[in-house]
Amino acid sequence: MSEGGGLPCGPPYAGEIPGADGAAMDRAINEIEGFLLWEAEKDRARIRAEAFCAGLPWLTDSQRREVELHYCRDQRDATWAYLERIAVRSATLRTEYEGVYRALRRRLITVFLGGTVAVAALVTVAVAGLAVR
Repeated sequence: MSEGGGLPCGPPYAGEIPGADGAAMDRAINEIEGFLLWEAEKDRARIRAEAFCAGLPWLTDSQRREVELHYCRDQRDATWAYLERIAVRSATLRTEYEGVYRALRRRLITVFLGGTVAVAALVTVAVAGLAVR
């Protein structure tokens, strides 16, 4: 609850919802976000269809509805194809970046371990040199 005794101010956290884990919450949020984005795209397509038909004053009401329906369907298909291309490209990039990240991580670990061995060797030589004196 908020400090004023009213309703909670923000979204619930996974720890506050019985049986909810972070991954399930992320999936649910992604689904909701996707749904809202798709609905907004459908609204934009409808608005563009209405604007397109407004420039065709000779259409009858039934023709106008037919053109708007066709325009929206065409826009929906084009948008869906575009989103699929983006998803494929995103997956490709993710795979590429994960490979690059693994290679960089291996190099960093190799350099770190090499540096640690070099420092340990220098310390051993220095200690041995002090022991000889």
